[in-house]
Amino acid sequence: MSENNSNQRLCSDAVFRSVFDANFKVLRNFLVYKFRGDIETAEDVAQNAFVKLWENCSILKPEQAKSFLYTTAIRISLNNIKHDKVVANFELQLKTKDNHKESPDLLLEETELKARLEKAINDLPAKQRTVFLMNRFDNQSYPEIASALNLSVKAVEKRMHLALLALRKVVKNV
Repeated sequence: MSENNSNQRLCSDAVFRSVFDANFKVLRNFLVYKFRGDIETAEDVAQNAFVKLWENCSILKPEQAKSFLYTTAIRISLNNIKHDKVVANFELQLKTKDNHKESPDLLLEETELKARLEKAINDLPAKQRTVFLMNRFDNQSYPEIASALNLSVKAVEKRMHLALLALRKVVKNV
């Protein structure tokens, strides 16, 4: 029965007030350190921890109050950090989407340029086109291309150079 009285005492105003007075400033200072000097957030979390303590005062003993407060404050802090990350990620995604909104004229111009480049690539001589596609689309190095086509690296370089010259003419006219 003394255990039951101990639980009831934590729910009494006087005992809860003494727990608050003994722990609030220390808990807040601990949280200020955790939140890198953000006193307002630290006070909010400390107050929320005390609210949780009051909500659970009937199942806790006064001796358990300090441990409960710190554990609860840390959990609330972690939840706040997770929430802030979600909000930041959402804002970043929203900004990214806004930055990618392009005008219809720009989209049309991009489509036309893409079509011209595809035509220019298709119009390259077969040997140049093969080297260009292997390098730029298959990400193969000149030695890898030379080995695959049974050519010298110099021959691959020459074909690539000629292909790029032809493609630059198309891009220059844009």
